[in-house]
Amino acid sequence: MNKYLIVGIILVVLVALLATNKKLVETLKNIYKIEELRKRILFTLGLLLIYRLGSFVTLPGVNHAALEAFTSSFENDNSLLGLLNVFSGGAFSQASIFALGVMPYITASIIIQLLGIMVPYFRKMQREGESGRRKMNQWTRFLTIGVLLLQAPAYLKTQVIPTGAVTQESMFIVTSTIILIAGTMFIMWLGEKITDKGIGNGISLIIMIGIVARLPMAFLQEVTLKLGGAGSIIMLIVELVLLALVFMFSIAIVQAVRKIPVQYAKRIVGNKQYGGVRQYIPLKLNAANVMPIIFAQALMFIPGLIWGGQWLDIQGFWYNFTLAVLVIAFTYFYTAIIVNPQMMADDMKRNGGFIPGVKPGKSTVTYIDNIMTRITLPGSIFLAIITVLPAIAMTLGVNSSFAYFYGGTSLLIMVGVVLDTLKQIESYLLMRHYDGLMKTGRIQGRY
Repeated sequence: MNKYLIVGIILVVLVALLATNKKLVETLKNIYKIEELRKRILFTLGLLLIYRLGSFVTLPGVNHAALEAFTSSFENDNSLLGLLNVFSGGAFSQASIFALGVMPYITASIIIQLLGIMVPYFRKMQREGESGRRKMNQWTRFLTIGVLLLQAPAYLKTQVIPTGAVTQESMFIVTSTIILIAGTMFIMWLGEKITDKGIGNGISLIIMIGIVARLPMAFLQEVTLKLGGAGSIIMLIVELVLLALVFMFSIAIVQAVRKIPVQYAKRIVGNKQYGGVRQYIPLKLNAANVMPIIFAQALMFIPGLIWGGQWLDIQGFWYNFTLAVLVIAFTYFYTAIIVNPQMMADDMKRNGGFIPGVKPGKSTVTYIDNIMTRITLPGSIFLAIITVLPAIAMTLGVNSSFAYFYGGTSLLIMVGVVLDTLKQIESYLLMRHYDGLMKTGRIQGRY
């Protein structure tokens, strides 16, 4: 079947769905009516377009035609290098000026978070509020440059120069390293501007747009494969239904929280009464989000280098079993890093709050820690299942490019970023007394 015909059918279906969904059309009209929201969305789309255009600008001195084999080698790669290529929207494989993307910034952020636990200076900085957050961000920027000074030359020496695509090697590493550092710092600047003046979290949106950029081509390949003789229209429909179910399940788990009731004592200040109300501490079922998958995939290099064979087969049993076990272990590890029961108990005590039936102090810390341990188990198992779903999809005959959207980092990042952005749009609509994006109001945070 002609690919243009397939694209035409998809567009007709999308237009038909849009025309029949009056609620969606009305919501889009309301979004356009709010000037501030309209400007923020257009500003965000403009900066994301700049990022995508920069992803196709090749480093000076690189023969783009010679990179074709290099590009195809990363197309279906599920290793850490493939993950870098996904996060950069394909810029990594194309030796672009944005080749390293935001991964150095993510690495620096993780290191700073770990230092906030182990080093008293950074732990104190975390408790200084807004001023402390600005200092932590500055340290993260400096550390990002340090990471880039190591990663950029390594990337050029191992992934670009060996391909034979470099026309002139003299001073190539020096100039390209400077350009790659400038490219990543520019992406960080774009992300900060989106966060400040746009809609949603800038860095997360940049990562998501790189992932989503691969979806149309992957879907087109799957449609061509199924309708071109290797399958049937029924199988394609079944795959799309299963993909929708996976997305629904992921959204439910990402949104799931365990609410701990907190009672605040009454205080009389002047003629006003404060406290005396019951609030809740929402503990997320999946507090670690996507980080355990990233850590686990990074460590999967080790058994592959030592034993090779089945440990390099992303559809193999032992590869996926080990990956799932590592994800569960890292979920507990990363949750312990980002959720601090001692700090939560201290904040409650300082503000005159307590958990009904639980003594303040050590008992409160133990109570929160026990709950967090219990809910982390199903959260970690969920992450492990999501991690191996792409391999299961490939085994069942789904094209490898399209199978990556059935799970792993791609799925969780898309779900998390879309939900976060929808919450912000929802808040703008409700503040102006418009209906929200959903009739049921199930976007977490809607009142």
